[in-house]
Amino acid sequence: MRLPKIYGFLTKDMDTIEKTLQKSIQAEHPVLRDASTALLKAGGKRIRPVFVLLSCQIGDYDFEKIQKVAVTLELIHMATLVHDDVIDEAELRRGKPTTASQYGNRIAMYTGDFILARALEEITKIDDPRIHTLLSKTLVEVSIGEIEQIQFKYQWNQNFRDYLRRIKRKTALLIACSCKLGALVGGLSEQDANKMYRYGYNVGMSYQIIDDILDFTSTAKELGKPAGNDLLQGNITLPVLYAMEDQELRNQLVTLINSNQDIDEKTMQKLIACLKNTDAIQRSYAVSDLYLQKALKSLDGLKSSRAKKSLQDIATFIGKRRS
Repeated sequence: MRLPKIYGFLTKDMDTIEKTLQKSIQAEHPVLRDASTALLKAGGKRIRPVFVLLSCQIGDYDFEKIQKVAVTLELIHMATLVHDDVIDEAELRRGKPTTASQYGNRIAMYTGDFILARALEEITKIDDPRIHTLLSKTLVEVSIGEIEQIQFKYQWNQNFRDYLRRIKRKTALLIACSCKLGALVGGLSEQDANKMYRYGYNVGMSYQIIDDILDFTSTAKELGKPAGNDLLQGNITLPVLYAMEDQELRNQLVTLINSNQDIDEKTMQKLIACLKNTDAIQRSYAVSDLYLQKALKSLDGLKSSRAKKSLQDIATFIGKRRS
């Protein structure tokens, strides 16, 4: 089953959100407008708006109100992608040229700032201080995560806790925020809204771990970027941390990545094969599974509904992802 089928009943609302996203990124300056539009057309799973809508449907669903939150979260995510690609010097995202590779780093950064400003403009239409407080605190943490991602590049001595803290800020917090904001707009109690937050946090942690696994187990065509690209950029992910427990492989990996030489595809494939010959992939999946079980447990006590079933199915789908 493909992921969109799990929440197929949201198709009409998601189509409306897509149109609203297109409208919201229109800018008077043609470069900002073109760069933002290209990013939007590059596609994406739109999983954060989906979490917003499903979480709201656990309570009282008011689409006119909740779509503003859904659009805001996706715009914030888009802005972070632009900034990430600048930091990583990435040329491709989802198989298409990044904003930075098309327009240069300076325009890319301003494009990200513009999209973020549009996001904040959207959320001001909702008069609820709880929503603004949660969103602002989340953005602070995400910003810290951006800095940490730079600081930890090529830091081979980082540990398991460093990695978890980094992906928490990179991915999990924004998904957790999406779920709680949806719950708050849906009128759920603070207790149930916090359950949704924990669900989103744990799903987000699992989602990022699996993304980091797929960097080594998927093809360049499936990834939309070269396999092993995260490692080439100096990002030490969970599979790498586990693989480096083999001292010989660690020395080989560090020497190669630190050599400042262009690493061809054949060499990278050999390195990936060595990593896959360890138990790093299996152990990484095991950690992902732990987070998924916590996510499913977080939904206990919430009333049964089509939305709750979809949230459970999404978690299960993420856990089974192998491409």
